[in-house]
Amino acid sequence: MASSTSCSQADGIIANNHELTPLEKHVMFFDINNDRIIYPSETYKAFRKMGRGIFRSTFSAILIHFNLSYKTRPGKCPSLLFPIVVENIKYAIHGSDSGAYDSEGRFVPEKFEEIFKKHANENADSLTYNEVKEMLKTNRKPKDYYGWANAFVDWHSLYDLGKNKNEKLTKETVKALYDGSLFEQIAKEHASK
Repeated sequence: MASSTSCSQADGIIANNHELTPLEKHVMFFDINNDRIIYPSETYKAFRKMGRGIFRSTFSAILIHFNLSYKTRPGKCPSLLFPIVVENIKYAIHGSDSGAYDSEGRFVPEKFEEIFKKHANENADSLTYNEVKEMLKTNRKPKDYYGWANAFVDWHSLYDLGKNKNEKLTKETVKALYDGSLFEQIAKEHASK
């Protein structure tokens, strides 16, 4: 992409006047150099900023880019650099998930609320590990093995990154994931330690 197309994460506007969708904001934390293309090395650095170890950061970068790169580069040959194109991240949305992002990467508040109405049994504003597992089971679409695996990795990673000291995933934390602010919050908390 041309270098004149830059992104300002502060206001969520891309230089070509394209306002970032919530899904794009969600992944922009990983775009260390703000060029709207995320490479595995950037994903690795972002995970390290959040306090993840070398092995987990490496494994996450490989897994994420192997799964998402081709989907965000429609009509192009696969690249051995495994880039993820931010503006095309909507093409990487998978099935068997909550539906809190629509097909364009916009946040769907009703689907977000549904997560907690249907699955937060112990406390209306948080999810336990078992409630997350039950939600994943409920959201499975028949024979959507790719979606099942991705939803499993997404939600288990979120639980691992975002659970509080009571081992619960709060509604506020899940909302921060969807609005794109969670990763920055985790990085700031890690940096302050």
